[in-house]
Formats: sequence, structure tokens, C-alpha cells
Amino acid sequence: MKNKKICPRTRLVSIHKLFAALVLIFLWAPAHKAQNRVWTLEECIDTARVYNKSLQIGRNNVSAGEERYKEAIAGLIPKINFTADYKYFTALPYQLMPMSTFGGPPGKFKETQFGVPHNINGSIQASVPLYSPQIYGAISATAAAKEISALQYRKTEEQVYMEISNIYYNAQILQHQLVFINGNIRNTEKLLENIKLLRDQLMAKSTDVNKVELQYKQLLTQKESVQANLEQAMNALKFAMGRSIDAYLETEAEIKFGDGVEYDASPTIEMKLAAAQSALLESELSTLKKFWLPNISLYGSFSQNGFGYDKAPNDFLKFFPSGFAGINFSVPIFNGTATYRKINQKEIEIRNSELQKNLIEEQTNMQRENAEKKRSIAQANIKNSYVQMDLAKSIYEKTLLQQQEGTAGTTEVLLADMAMREAQQSNLSSIVEYLRADLELKKLTGNINNN
Repeated sequence: MKNKKICPRTRLVSIHKLFAALVLIFLWAPAHKAQNRVWTLEECIDTARVYNKSLQIGRNNVSAGEERYKEAIAGLIPKINFTADYKYFTALPYQLMPMSTFGGPPGKFKETQFGVPHNINGSIQASVPLYSPQIYGAISATAAAKEISALQYRKTEEQVYMEISNIYYNAQILQHQLVFINGNIRNTEKLLENIKLLRDQLMAKSTDVNKVELQYKQLLTQKESVQANLEQAMNALKFAMGRSIDAYLETEAEIKFGDGVEYDASPTIEMKLAAAQSALLESELSTLKKFWLPNISLYGSFSQNGFGYDKAPNDFLKFFPSGFAGINFSVPIFNGTATYRKINQKEIEIRNSELQKNLIEEQTNMQRENAEKKRSIAQANIKNSYVQMDLAKSIYEKTLLQQQEGTAGTTEVLLADMAMREAQQSNLSSIVEYLRADLELKKLTGNINNN
């Protein structure tokens, strides 16, 4: 059979297709790998800073506070208005003229009509505030309010950080719990095989097999429950990050925590917020006390007044200019006791604000001390739990070996297995307590955002 010749053009097309396929694979592989990579806690927090809806709302509130501050400053900018008006009088208004003006008897009046039916007016008015305690008070108040908005955004950041960190740590703990459960399931499977062999050799009872089978099913049920909890934790983490629920997300397997790191204490956001709110009240009180100061403004106007008559033969439309400039000076003399009562109210609010600042400071110091003690205890418990885990594992392995040799019963093996699982759970609980206490201590020392 003769070899079939391949057209050079066909060979070239095949090479092009192969090259395109290789390019697609080369481009798809890194993208697929990037989408399915492991996310660190820092990356989750950075993503939340961009996509979390609460933080987006907070940034909008900060921008709104900045605009309110600029609006208050705009009160010092000159104001210019233009008005235009046209009137057609179907009946000209009457005025009463004293007849004595024209040599008539005194006390007598004569009605007369002035003006023309067509009246046109156009004017430009300008005003410049030279001094206004209300405007300067509004500027000071909005500046303090702007700072409060920024602090409230930082507080929201802290809350999101705490939420994501707790969920992330919970997901890691659940993953480790799954690792322990899978290991226990494998151990139980081996134990079940040994028990069945011993039963077949009349060295174990059927009830022993049933006990191990029950434990095996309990572990399978526990595994399903932990897997469901892990899926819920991952969904909650995606939601807090602002990512789609369908997106792929995997946390780091290793749980990272420091060895009792000391944090430098600095004012917390709550303390800064209390101070900023106190400053806002002081600004409002200062504005109220300046109520008696005068308001001074410069103003002026230029206008064109048009008068028209549309009856022949004297029809006309003429415009006449008019303009003036002046200074307005107004001083409030008496407005009842409203301002005095407002001042008293604001002074009471300031006293409460000072008490609130002291309360927050004392409460923070107390909570900080408690968190340090909790973290210290949890740190010691973690070290002890590792020792207990190793000891429980060693006891289980020795008991299992004794059971295979016939010197230990199934009950002893199950008790050793239970002790090992309790040691594992104690280890995870100690790690959870440490992570929570450390996170709380970061917040109470003002280091929550300095991860």
C-alpha cells in the first residue's frame, strides 16, 4: 500500500491549530490556577475593603461629610441672584393725593392713577457676608462631623476585619476538625476489621462489633455536620468579602498565631469617636454663645426698569437704570430665653460626653486586662493540649496493640479512642480561645488594622 501524501497547506493549518491550542492552554492554566488558589486572611480583608457593601456605604458617608463641610465653607462665598419681572396692568392702581398740594382745601383728597400698563423689571443682586457667627459655627461643626464620619468608617472597617477574621479562623478550625475526624474514621475502620476477625475467631462478641460500628456511624454523621458547617462558614466569608457565593475560595490549612505578642496600646476607635463627639458639642456650644454677636454683610443691586404704553399716538417703551450698594448690620437683642435654654442643654450634653469618655476608657482598660489574661491562659492550654494529644495517641496505639494481642478488651480501646478525640477537641478549643482573645486584644489596643 502506497503512503498517502499530505498537502503542505494541510500540514500548515494543522500546525496553526496546534499552536493555538497550546496558547489557549498556556493562558488558561495560570488563570484557572489563580482562581483556585488558597486565600490568606490578609487577602480576604483586602478584598473586603474594596467590595464589602458596608464599607462602600461608609466611604459614601465620608464623601457626604466632606461635601457638607465644603457646603458650610461656601457660605462665605458671595451670592449673586438675577430676577426678572413683567406686569401688565389691566387697571392701574389708584392713589389718593391731598388736594392742598395743588392749592386746594386742606384735608381733602383726590383719587388718581399713576404709571403705565406695561412694567418690566430686571435686576442683579449681590451679597457678601463680612462676618457671621452662624456661618463660622457651621464650618466648625461640619469639620468635627467630617472627622466623626471618618472615624465611623474606620469603626466599620474594624467590624468587618473582626467578622472576616472570626469566620476565617472558624473555617480553619473546621478544616482541622475534619482532618481529625478523617483520621479517627480510618482508625475506626481498622479497629472494626480487627474486631470482626476476632469475632470470627470467637475471641470477641457481636456486641463489640456493634459498639465499633456505632462509633463509626457517629463519626460519619459528625463528618457530614462539620462539612456542612464549613460550607456555611465559607459562604459567610465570601459574603463578608463581597464575592459571589459561587466563587471558589479556600483558606490556608496552617493556623498562624503569635506567641503572646505584646501590642503597644493606643486610643481605640471608640475612644476617638467619643473625643470627636465631645469636640462637636463644644463647637455647637461656642456657636450658641456667639448668638449675640452681629451679622455684617455687604450687598448691592443693579436693575433696569421698563415702562411701556401701547396706545397711539403716544406709544413708547423706555428703560431706566437703578443701582445701589450698602452694608447690612443686624444684632439680635432679645429672642425670649430660647438660646439660654439651648446653652444649658448643650452644657449638660457636654458633661455627659465627658462621663462617656471616662466610661469608655475605664471599660477598655478592664476589657484589655481580661483579654490579656484569656490569651495567656489559652496559650498555656494550647501547649498542654499538644502534650495531651501525643499522650492520648500513644495510649490509643498501645491499647489497640494490646487488644490485638488479646490483653485488652474493646471497651478499653473505645475509651482510649474517646480520650484521644477529647484531646483533639481540647486542642482546637484552646486555639479558638487564643485566636479570639488575641483578636480582641488587637482591637482594645488600637492595633486591629495593623495586621
